Amino acid sequence: MNEQNYKNSLICLLGLFLIALIAYTAVSIPNKIKEGKYIGQEIETKNTITVSATGEIYAKPDLAITVFSVITEAKTVVEAMSENTKKMNSIINFMKSKGIEEKDLKTTDFNIYPRYEWQERTGIPPYPQGQRILVGYEIRQSLQVKIRALEKIGQVIQGATDAGANQVGNLRFTIDDQDELKKQARNQAITEAKTKAQELASQLGVNLVRITNFSESGAIPRYYGLEKAVGMEIEEQELQIETGENKIEVTVNITFEIN
Repeated sequence: MNEQNYKNSLICLLGLFLIALIAYTAVSIPNKIKEGKYIGQEIETKNTITVSATGEIYAKPDLAITVFSVITEAKTVVEAMSENTKKMNSIINFMKSKGIEEKDLKTTDFNIYPRYEWQERTGIPPYPQGQRILVGYEIRQSLQVKIRALEKIGQVIQGATDAGANQVGNLRFTIDDQDELKKQARNQAITEAKTKAQELASQLGVNLVRITNFSESGAIPRYYGLEKAVGMEIEEQELQIETGENKIEVTVNITFEIN
């Protein structure tokens, strides 16, 4: 390559560089000016209103859940375990005889506790006047039972206590599949919230533009309970249990942009 061709190539490269620099400057300067225009200014806020509404659906429960416990005391762990196991197995067999499946039977608690008593003795101060003496053991085992045939609740509770359960508690009624009921309650709440928003917008003289935020929460269904303490006897007549109705509740909060 001769000297003249080299100079021509160099001039061409410089020209391309200057063109690229001018193009970059033409684009970046307006953007910088635009950015500087908002320095120190707050982000534009939009006017909104928020409304809330609650949907409520009442339905009869189709599932009862309760806990049966066997509490056994004996001088040795072996004796307590043997007696406790005998009673709990009897309860489980009774449950199965009533058509309750294994999937609905669940051991929720099993504990062994030593039992102590304070034994007084004579002595000359400052020597101790007594001591703790191990007198036996207590075993506590609990079985959670799901009862799907609600008409059998009284029979199940009575049969479990006859089989050896000496504590019954935490009886509650629920709905096994609540999704459809929650959907109904949600739709009810959304419809009511939209109606409220339209009324509020009309009173304020504004227009609803669009929904900018949504949230929901559901209340825990109200349960009813039965407690049977150790040593408490159930009367001979058939035990009557009323299930009532459960309330499925969904609360929604909807935020609307207005203008």
